[in-house]
Amino acid sequence: MVHEHRTWLTELDAAIGDGDHGINLDRGFAGVVADLDAAGTLPRDPAAVLETAGRRILGLVGGASGALYGRGLMVAGARLRDAQTDPARDTGGLVLVVIEGAVDAIAALGRASPGDKTMLDALVPAREALRTSLSRNPLPEALAAMAAAAVAGAEATTPLVARKGRASYLGERSAGHLDPGAASSALLVGCLADVLGGSAGRRRPEG
Repeated sequence: MVHEHRTWLTELDAAIGDGDHGINLDRGFAGVVADLDAAGTLPRDPAAVLETAGRRILGLVGGASGALYGRGLMVAGARLRDAQTDPARDTGGLVLVVIEGAVDAIAALGRASPGDKTMLDALVPAREALRTSLSRNPLPEALAAMAAAAVAGAEATTPLVARKGRASYLGERSAGHLDPGAASSALLVGCLADVLGGSAGRRRPEG
C-alpha cells in the first residue's frame, strides 16, 4: 500500500514538508519485506513482526517519520508481547494494545497532540473508534470503524495550521494541505483492518 501511494505521499509532503515522505517510507517498508523474505518464513509471533519492522524502519527511513514510525512499531510490539500472556485478551483487545502502544510512543517522541497536524490526528481517532466499537460491535465492525476514523482524522488535518514538524515553519501557509503523516497513518491503519478481516473501505484520505 505504501509503495502504491509513494508518489502521492511525496507530493503531499512537497507542499508543506521536505518532499520525501513517500519515497522514504517506501524504502523503509521495502527493507522490512526484504528482511522477512530473507528469513525464509514469516515470524509467527506478531509482536516480533512489529518489533522487526520498527527497527528496520528506524534504520532506513530518514527524518522525523522514520523515528516516529520506528519507535511506534517497536513499542507496539513490546506492548503486544506483554499482552499476549494474558489469556483474557481477545484479538480485538490485542489490536487495541498495539494501537495504544503506537500512539503513546509517537506522542511522547514527537511531543505532539491531536490538532497539531501530525500523524496523531489519524491515529488517535482510530484508537478511540476501536476502543468504543469493541465494547458494542463484533471485531470486523470495530476494525472498519477504526479504519474509517483514521481516514476522517487525516482529512480533518487539511484546514489545520501545523504546530509541529517541518510544516510548522510555514505557519498559516500550512493550512489547506492534507498532512502527509496523517495520510500514511490512515493507509497503514486500513491495512491492519484488512489483514485482520475487517472491511476498511476507503483507505486513502482526500483533501
